[in-house]
Parts: sequence; C-alpha cells; structure tokens
Amino acid sequence: MNFDYSKIKGKIRELGLTQSDYAKYIGITEQTLNLRFKNRRPFTQPEIAKTMQLFNEPIENVKKYFFTEKVKKNLTNF
Repeated sequence: MNFDYSKIKGKIRELGLTQSDYAKYIGITEQTLNLRFKNRRPFTQPEIAKTMQLFNEPIENVKKYFFTEKVKKNLTNF
C-alpha cells in the first residue's frame, strides 16, 4: 500500500520550512525522509506525533497527512 504524502510536503512549504528542517525536527536524516516519502520505509509513531505538533494540527487530522492512499491511474479505460 502506498500513501500520498503531498499534504505533508505542502504544509512544510506553507510553514516556510525546507524538507531538511522538517527531517531535523522529527529526528531523522534527509535520506530517511526521502525513503518515507517514497513509501520505502513507514513513518514511526513518534515522527507522526512530532509532525502533528509542528503542524499545530489535532491528532484527529492524522489521516489526511499520513494515511491517504495514492490513487493509481487506470489507463485501460481510455
């Protein structure tokens, strides 16, 4: 299952941060963050909690940032 992390990337930009800043804040390297964004490694619970704190979002909104599945384009219908 692949998740869509575009909302996280957008919120990072909205806050005027870089992905490097974000990675440092949640306690991982940029390389590890890239693995997370590419769905090669999952985000951990502490990373998710720190993200929601940074974004000043209630934990109830965690799904929209971390658990929205990527939509696959079905080209056979064209």
